[in-house]
Amino acid sequence: MDATTAPHHIPVEMPQYGEHHHIFELMQIMLQELLIHQPKEPIQFMLNHLQRDNDMVPRIFILGPPASGKTTIAIPDSLLMELIKERLEKDECVSKGWILDGIPETREQALMIQTSGISPRHVIVLKAPDTVLIERNLGKRIDPYNGEVYHTTFDWPSDPEVQKRLKAPLDISEEETAKRLIEYHRNITRILPSYPKILKVISSDQPCVDVFYQALTYVQSQHRSNAPFTPKILLCGPTGSGKSLQAALLAQKYGIINVCCGHLLKEEVARNSNVGELIRPFFQKEMQVPDQITIRVLINRLSKQDCICYGWVLHGFPQDIDQATLLDTAGFMPNRVFFLNVPYDSVIERLTLRRTDPATGERYHLMYKPPPTMEIQERLMQHPEDTEEKVKLKMDLFYRNSSLIEEYFENVIYVNGDQDPYTVFEYIESGIIMPLPTKVPL
Repeated sequence: MDATTAPHHIPVEMPQYGEHHHIFELMQIMLQELLIHQPKEPIQFMLNHLQRDNDMVPRIFILGPPASGKTTIAIPDSLLMELIKERLEKDECVSKGWILDGIPETREQALMIQTSGISPRHVIVLKAPDTVLIERNLGKRIDPYNGEVYHTTFDWPSDPEVQKRLKAPLDISEEETAKRLIEYHRNITRILPSYPKILKVISSDQPCVDVFYQALTYVQSQHRSNAPFTPKILLCGPTGSGKSLQAALLAQKYGIINVCCGHLLKEEVARNSNVGELIRPFFQKEMQVPDQITIRVLINRLSKQDCICYGWVLHGFPQDIDQATLLDTAGFMPNRVFFLNVPYDSVIERLTLRRTDPATGERYHLMYKPPPTMEIQERLMQHPEDTEEKVKLKMDLFYRNSSLIEEYFENVIYVNGDQDPYTVFEYIESGIIMPLPTKVPL
């Protein structure tokens, strides 16, 4: 682009296409592969890379001390690297991904792996107290017929014949295990700095299912990307769930545009615009504004240059599946959708106890922000929409439509809105700055 023509009027379709197809990440990965492999024919190398289409397959290291729940092997480093590289270059590993457990065991192995061009996307380190690991190791038993491993406490075979022929491995004594643990602790502190941004430590001193769930959740997550990102955030939730507050906090911190559908309609009426004149009768009769008028106002706002450049956070629309379809058809599909879940009793408490001072316009809450004097309390007024009956009607309407809206949008992020507002904000923030989890076959 010509810098002299700034500000640039970027078509809406450009960032949408780039984000949807992960163009920036694709270029970043291809550059990384070029630097690692340094092919003689870089163009053909990149074409072959694109055809493989394996940028998102799992590439995982699992590390941990003896008896932490991974397997180990002992082969000379040079031979081990050749075997690993040969195995990982097979078509099934290239196309489906791989998991390497127990390797690297030393700093030297970690460096050899890196110089071989083997680069994991996730590194998982299993951790447990030494006393637990020693106890686990002492309980191991091996079936000499098939090499199957059992445990006297956690995995004892039901077949009496199998029980009789089980034998204890030769190297599982308390002394031997302690020696291996000392060696492990000496080496692991030199290995971990090799993977500073892709490493997660998981306690293996818990049920196997819990360890697996934490590991799977981490592997499905993506690391924070350097790609340019224009937030297009949708906040959904029942009345009183805190959408307006969270939208204001996001707009304040990140400079994105706070788009409240209800406020847009009121602004059109206040400006006496042509669209405002169409909206006014519905306001006067306390009727819902038709979807076609609402989407027209919304498209006009989201098409402005500030929304295109800085992004937006939308709340108050859509309220049903038809409105969600209209938003999508108009080309304004959000790239982050949050559902704020708040129990009915909490919403009733939040809204029915709200009061306004007609003299000053100051807002109070009889529980969380009571008026400072009795004089102020006596003149406080409740908004007609904050009665328990009307709040219940709004909540019933929202939950009647919410399941269809949730199904319509992909990768919905659910947030417990019944917490401190800044705790809710931190959770929403983490869902914006981190890429969405990828469901990859393992």
